[in-house]
Amino acid sequence: MPKISRKFLLIFSFCSVAIAGIVYACGDGGWDDQDNSSFAPQAFVSEDYSPFFYTSWTTLYINGSSSNSRYNESIVTEWQQWFKNKIDSTTLDALLLRSSESRVDSAALYVKGKIKVLPDGLPELKQFKSEKKKAALFFNYLQIAKAAESYAVGPGEYSWYAPEKQDRQISAELEQRLLIAMKKEKDPFIRERLWFQTVRYYYFLCRLDWERYNNEKYDLPAYFASTESEFPKNILYYRSLGYLAGYYYLRNDYSQANYLYSKGYDYALNFKIPSQWSFHPQEEKDWEATLALAKNKDEKITLWHLLGTTKDELRAINEIYKLNAASEKLDLLLSRLINKRELNGSGLRDQSEGGQAIRAEAVREIEVVNSIARSGQVHQPILWKMGAGYLNALAGHYIDARKFYDEAEKMLPADNKLLQAQYRLLDWTLYLNTLQKIDAKAEAKMVVPLNWLAELSQEKGVISDLRYSRALGESMTILANLYTKQGELVKANCFRPTSQFYQSNTHINELKALLGKTNQSAFEKAMLRFYPVKLEQLNYLQASQLVYRDQPEKALELMQQAGAGAGFTFLGNPFNMRLVDCHDCDHAQVLKTPFTNLSFVETLVKIKAQLAQGKDVSRNASLLANAYYNISYYGNGRSFYQSDITGSLGNLPSDISAPFRDIFTSNKLAEKYYLLARKTTESKNLQAKYTFLASKCERNASYNAVYFAPENKGTYYGYNDLLKIPAGQYYAQLKKDFASSAFYNDIINECGYFRTYLSTNNN
Repeated sequence: MPKISRKFLLIFSFCSVAIAGIVYACGDGGWDDQDNSSFAPQAFVSEDYSPFFYTSWTTLYINGSSSNSRYNESIVTEWQQWFKNKIDSTTLDALLLRSSESRVDSAALYVKGKIKVLPDGLPELKQFKSEKKKAALFFNYLQIAKAAESYAVGPGEYSWYAPEKQDRQISAELEQRLLIAMKKEKDPFIRERLWFQTVRYYYFLCRLDWERYNNEKYDLPAYFASTESEFPKNILYYRSLGYLAGYYYLRNDYSQANYLYSKGYDYALNFKIPSQWSFHPQEEKDWEATLALAKNKDEKITLWHLLGTTKDELRAINEIYKLNAASEKLDLLLSRLINKRELNGSGLRDQSEGGQAIRAEAVREIEVVNSIARSGQVHQPILWKMGAGYLNALAGHYIDARKFYDEAEKMLPADNKLLQAQYRLLDWTLYLNTLQKIDAKAEAKMVVPLNWLAELSQEKGVISDLRYSRALGESMTILANLYTKQGELVKANCFRPTSQFYQSNTHINELKALLGKTNQSAFEKAMLRFYPVKLEQLNYLQASQLVYRDQPEKALELMQQAGAGAGFTFLGNPFNMRLVDCHDCDHAQVLKTPFTNLSFVETLVKIKAQLAQGKDVSRNASLLANAYYNISYYGNGRSFYQSDITGSLGNLPSDISAPFRDIFTSNKLAEKYYLLARKTTESKNLQAKYTFLASKCERNASYNAVYFAPENKGTYYGYNDLLKIPAGQYYAQLKKDFASSAFYNDIINECGYFRTYLSTNNN
């Protein structure tokens, strides 16, 4: 969806519909309101108003152009028509829009025969030779126009954090050139453009040199009033009117400024964005004065419409409806009101003071929209029926919502795919919100809409501009909650998977049975389109969980059926261990044959078999300990547990989903096997080594206690000062029993924690 950046017109308060230097309306990424919307304004509202569809995080909903280029096409077209199409548009575009003042001067000299060679970059100008009279007028005007660009055309982009540069200079000499040229010029087309340049000159004189302008005899409103009758009410006239509006804004006469901006809004499509952008009522007093300037009902409607696009849709709807119930300008305001209500909520379940205020506001909106929808006198009755139904549905008034939807259904045009889909989406979510229990009949009824939603979510049946993300998420939540309430946890998990579900091996087996079922019902097939996990992933999950329970023998068969998960490689060697953890060091080592998840489990099985046979017990126990340590959060092979199912793809302990947190951060198995390795070796050095490695497991358990302590929730990384954690039993054993071993000095050299322990326990 095209959008525009939140960057906005910094000089908004000074600008006109024609002023150069407004922000480029370019899009940037970010959070999208459409993800929380089920009501597409594109289904109802004229595309002319699409820049003003509601969005909470950007200035305009769709791309616009900068004011430096907004009128380029019309400028070139009008000059080409003046030349009676004897000069091609490419040449005119290059001269009018892309050439500097010095290049235009060179072009003028060339056409007049005063120089023989054109500078590089200028187009071929032989076409002008047969149009000498018009060519002279054209270049005389263009030289003046280019001189004006030094102050009138800015870099084209301003934002709230980058103020306008104030280094533009306005030439006093140019004023005389303009006035003399206006006095001499007879051609109406050229004269009108000189008038535009003069109006713009006085605006910028006021803006860039306020003190000097106040002392000049020229007054822009008086000048405009005395000359405007000579010129037609065309694009150039309204661009000039915009500068007059900007002048009033500089004078803090917001009433006049806003009224003049509104006149441009209705003239042509490419005036809508700058007019609405510049429209900015300050206070109620200014607004009342602006309304008083309106000469007829249509002008008042436009003013209220503009107000509604900036701050108060409901008030504007009320006032426009009184003036003309069938005004199409109501369509945009209703769509904005609905989209804002979607994002702000209805306060339906919020009992706080803020929730009460939101509910009261939502009630007022519903009362007004219901009343207008029932009248049937509006420009698009189907919009108001659907809109009223949706507002009622958002507030939990499901009976009223159903009445409006039923009336809207009768009005659906057969040839409007988007409108048909919009109704279908709203009708579906209302059905779900009123569903109390899911039985076989309900499941049969849901097959078609679920398949349709699946097509949308998988972008196989995309309908341009349809907003379905909110409805999709709402559907999954409602269905999951209903099935959970009914005790059908497998179906609930298909619509909204939870980590808790996978704690139960029984649940996983039931889910696997459903996935492997050869005669799935139509509903089951539709339901499973929303379940993202494959059978192989469930096999991997079960296999890995058996490994964490020290049952690699049982895990092996499941791992062999785990598909891609079985082939995933470890970044380091999971059977190696350092005194001090350094995962980057382990991962940097080049492994001749890296372990895959499958070969890792196969190796565990072999080691346990040798251990059971009493072969090389100490070494094999230490290898098992290293492996179990490394597949924990603290080891070099944490990729073994990281998956979408377990919700453990982050780098912090708190990133691990709560149901799996204890499993993946525990070093109890590693500690068990380090102690076995120590017990079954006679080497004092190895005993010291295994004691120290067991101390790492003990210390990590202390970390876990601090990480996940309720009182530390929200603190940095979940802990405070880890040095304050008790050293535990193994440090004391090292000092007491292994101080004479050679390995003891290696521990002191490697481990700062142990050195700290010794320095504070030196008795």
